[in-house]
Amino acid sequence: MISSDKTARQIYDDVMASGHRKAFGFGKKAVLVNIDPQKAYTRTDLYTTAYETDPRQLEYINQLSASFRELGWPVVWTHVAYMPSAEDAGVWGTRTDTVDSLQNIKYGSDRYQFDERCDIDHERDVIYTKRMPSAFFETALQSLLVWHQVDTVILTGGSTSGCIRTTAVDSLSRGYRTIVPVECVADKHESYHYANLTDIHLKYADVLSVEQVQAWLNEQK
Repeated sequence: MISSDKTARQIYDDVMASGHRKAFGFGKKAVLVNIDPQKAYTRTDLYTTAYETDPRQLEYINQLSASFRELGWPVVWTHVAYMPSAEDAGVWGTRTDTVDSLQNIKYGSDRYQFDERCDIDHERDVIYTKRMPSAFFETALQSLLVWHQVDTVILTGGSTSGCIRTTAVDSLSRGYRTIVPVECVADKHESYHYANLTDIHLKYADVLSVEQVQAWLNEQK
């Protein structure tokens, strides 16, 4: 194991500047999966569980979503919610039981609602409720991607160390080129955020700027 006195952000900067890692690259058609931009995780003014990395995150997500719709490509939004009994949270819901605990994000609650800043087309976009970290786990996402014949998955939302990472691993495992626009993902602490971005970039996906992703989308129009 290599030891270092550098911070997670410094290591991330070094990796991104090195240019040694070969990119998976974009394919021919993509899906945009916006993971859990719900109030429990975005409204830092309301909930201690919320976080913000780039203050323009939701603006960028909305821009990407609009570009996807122009192309006729699928836009997916996920959010987390559980039954009153929380039995559908399984063992994940057993560590704590406070008002802020994961399993206490109930259907219909304010914490379950998407952030009002999200520009969701409720007639065209696809919305899934998920109960575990990956957007693929026990949702219809895989079937949707097969139907749309996509080969590239672009991930936004949060958290970088949790739901983004697990979805990236599942995406790669299913054979998809996977892209993470860095300004579009967030986490509670910069250490988790940058450490996981480094690992995602080295192993599972291409971590790119939102500008690079938008430029590719513009080329497809």
